[in-house]
Amino acid sequence: MNPRLAALQPYPFDKLRALLAGITPNPALRPVDMSIGEPRHPTPALVKDTLAASLDGLSSYPRTAGEPALREAIAAWISRRYAVPALDAATQVLPVNGSREALFSFAQALIDPAAGAARVACPNPFYQIYEGAALLAGAEPVFLNDGMGFGELDWAGVQLAYTCSPGNPTGRVLDLAQWRELFELSDRHGFVIASDECYSEVFTDESRPTLGALDAARRLGRADFPRLVVFSSLSKRSNAPGLRSGFVAGDAALLKQFLLYRTYHGSAMSLPVQRASIAAWGDEVHVRENRRQYAAKFDAAMDILKAPLQPRRPDGAFYLWLKTPIDDAAFARELQREYNVLTLPGSFLARDAHGTNPGKGHVRVALVAALEDCAEGLRRMNEFTSRL
Repeated sequence: MNPRLAALQPYPFDKLRALLAGITPNPALRPVDMSIGEPRHPTPALVKDTLAASLDGLSSYPRTAGEPALREAIAAWISRRYAVPALDAATQVLPVNGSREALFSFAQALIDPAAGAARVACPNPFYQIYEGAALLAGAEPVFLNDGMGFGELDWAGVQLAYTCSPGNPTGRVLDLAQWRELFELSDRHGFVIASDECYSEVFTDESRPTLGALDAARRLGRADFPRLVVFSSLSKRSNAPGLRSGFVAGDAALLKQFLLYRTYHGSAMSLPVQRASIAAWGDEVHVRENRRQYAAKFDAAMDILKAPLQPRRPDGAFYLWLKTPIDDAAFARELQREYNVLTLPGSFLARDAHGTNPGKGHVRVALVAALEDCAEGLRRMNEFTSRL
């Protein structure tokens, strides 16, 4: 077996299962699961109907590069969403089987472990795929703790930098000044930026859509997106995590090599999924309704939650990142035991770096369930906290 597998840490939900082993949740209260970021709003009818009407496509091998119509639909959506000139659908857009798969495989295609001590920069707290991708590509993950500026990291040997905006779990969005700093560091050190934007369409102010990396690059005069690739998905935008449909867009030279890798990797999207994806990327009505539902949950959360949980309305994504008055793992365990509410300890989403684990003393709360379930879970959390 590949010896690098031994370097992988257990996934956060494996740690959560171990933490809760032997616990019997309060049987008098119905369970409320706020631990996992799986969208639970209904998948739009136009996606399901198009998928069902396209099953004849199962009789054909799909192209790794995807159908031109899908690439054009994605390019058109990017242009509408971010007010950027139309991308070249043939060279600057590549469909992928969900952003998770592509975020991992991109590092395998990009990293050169023979070029000295290869390093991959990751935010901290973070989505664990970044770390696993780095380790299995033969690179060392290095962490930029929440609150640190990009200039505070030693960029020597970094070949790839992951960003996540809006962030998981904090919900923070990179602003133009932060993008400028990161682009300048990329120019100076030569590393590639992989911008994870799977939460880009979950924000609570329709008049202020979140800034994306392609938009930031355009504003800063980087029209060809040098050393920049963006990953997005229909999972959160269209409540279709099981569709496994997303895209990578940006630097044409990088995408050409990534397509070569994927041709051998066997990562082709089925034709029915491609057709359903075209329908999804072409419609914004269901996306606005999705945001309306999340906005209502955040409104309720801000009304319900009290100190010392210190709720902060995030800039994007569908998580609350709450401070805990006791150890975060103990908080999550006892909340589940006494109130049958499941959350994810923040320390499980971060690593010790620069003398601290920036996830400690927090829990991640996913507002993905129905409004009444989210409200019930938050009320119980208040009651539990008030007794500590």
